[in-house]
Amino acid sequence: MDVDSTQKYIDWLSLTQATGIGPAICNKLLIEFKTPKAILSSNHNTLRQFGLNDVSIISLLEPDQRQISTTLEWLNQPNHHLITCHDDDYPELLKSIHSPPMILFATGQREVLGFLHFAIVGSRNPTAGGKRLAEDFAAELSRSGLTICSGLALGIDYHSHLGALNANGSTAAILGNGLNSIYPARHKKIAHQIIENGLLLSEYLPDTKPNPGNFPRRNRIISGMSMGVLVVEAAKRSGSLITANYALEQGRDVFAIPGSIHNPLARGTHSLIKQGAKLVETVDDILEELSSMANFVLNDSSTLDASRYGYSDLDPDYKLLLDSMGYEIVSVDSLVELTGLTADVVSSMLLILELKGMIESQHGGKYSRCS
Repeated sequence: MDVDSTQKYIDWLSLTQATGIGPAICNKLLIEFKTPKAILSSNHNTLRQFGLNDVSIISLLEPDQRQISTTLEWLNQPNHHLITCHDDDYPELLKSIHSPPMILFATGQREVLGFLHFAIVGSRNPTAGGKRLAEDFAAELSRSGLTICSGLALGIDYHSHLGALNANGSTAAILGNGLNSIYPARHKKIAHQIIENGLLLSEYLPDTKPNPGNFPRRNRIISGMSMGVLVVEAAKRSGSLITANYALEQGRDVFAIPGSIHNPLARGTHSLIKQGAKLVETVDDILEELSSMANFVLNDSSTLDASRYGYSDLDPDYKLLLDSMGYEIVSVDSLVELTGLTADVVSSMLLILELKGMIESQHGGKYSRCS
């Protein structure tokens, strides 16, 4: 890291790790002072006007240097990132939720932050059928250009990540602990696979141990950075319903797969359907609903109805992308090089074009133009 980056990280860590200063107060201070540096340059009396007590002020202005040094050492390692809410690649959807995390720690491919995410969650003790459904839906949604987001927990989370990886897609795992350890430990292998093709994300310092109170809180990030949430199997009091409730509060689409009335793991999904969640039988049920959200995320006012949409109606960048593809099978990396567009923009555009029926995904994460 260069000197400027190091100082930037020190300022953000000093602000976000201060005692008694959570995301809501952080956001309030940032609105007023604009930058962490300006906040840290303030005096006690000024900070008291914002409701901070002496303990919080002292913690803010005299940060734990040992903790900061340890975190900076972590950040100096390859593929380790700190993303702040002021960074250009901080997920736009996540920024819009109530009490978004001010910073995120990440391990893996940072460009995945800019992709379109979709969450799949469910029981930690699913049936064999539930595992297959999670893998199949994750794989198909990945082939449609979505990045699968889940929590790396046992059960449906694990099989959702696995399905995305098996389809050569990207996936993001949101942890309820620091990124220096993997919880549960049996998921170390898949965590390393995710780092190669996606991201591990956490709002907690790298050395933070798993704590039961952290996991419900991290669920707001899973739903917050996703366009929608699919619940595969869930008991009536399942933790995955917390994610679904966050999604509803955040204005996200919630989808649920129905099951047998005799299956206790269908009671949670049936309850969600009764409350208005969209009943899902196929991936198309999800993609049809997501089209309007995709337009919002991409600031694209065009319709996704392929029957009413042709090449002549496309924006210039979409025409450039299609022209660059020709009728060969091409990778995202090749399209980035040919068009000069960023990887996240290309990936988002490919999803839209696929939903319009103008291109189709191929094996190995490649794409081809439809004739």
